[in-house]
Amino acid sequence: MGIDAAITPLRSQDGPKIKCLTLAEGPSGIESDADVRSVIAPLCKLARSLEEKVAAFVNACFSDPGLTEMRAATRRPVFGIAESALLTALAYGQKVGILSILDESIERHARYIDNLGIKTRIAGDYSINLGIRELSNPCRTFARLTETGRRLRSERGADVLILGCAGMSMHRTPLEREVGCPVIDPCQAAVGMAINAVRLGLQLND
Repeated sequence: MGIDAAITPLRSQDGPKIKCLTLAEGPSGIESDADVRSVIAPLCKLARSLEEKVAAFVNACFSDPGLTEMRAATRRPVFGIAESALLTALAYGQKVGILSILDESIERHARYIDNLGIKTRIAGDYSINLGIRELSNPCRTFARLTETGRRLRSERGADVLILGCAGMSMHRTPLEREVGCPVIDPCQAAVGMAINAVRLGLQLND
């Protein structure tokens, strides 16, 4: 599993333990607004069922589906990978470029970025025009990421890039070398924040 491999460097013997789960309900990947809506209720149900067994949750989809609803459904901290990646990227550069999978994703991301109030720091959001299933071809995916990343750098002045999907983690390090700037993997960003919250014993307001 790509996400599990991506967060391996964040695991340590003294914990906290990290477990990847796949939502039983819903689509195999999130590509549309309808897909986003379809997983909100199942995600909240899953969070409530696991609340007594875990210290924090990471919502591992770049659309952060149901993030607000999940936070309302559980007393545990919930981290969305899109929100975490965007906040992390702001610490690495002045102009953030996003590598989305599809054109439809860009509009959804734009609404989210407006809500976060960080629009002025976003250099651009470019699509690599590959769906979830097509990402399983690593050579093709990396070629598109490299081409699109270079365009974000040259055309929009991006000085830090974000992989706009949980399924592209394996490309972070080689892409960083190719484009010559920091590349943020959203799963690593969110899991890192969750680990810090657990180790520091941060609590939610009741």
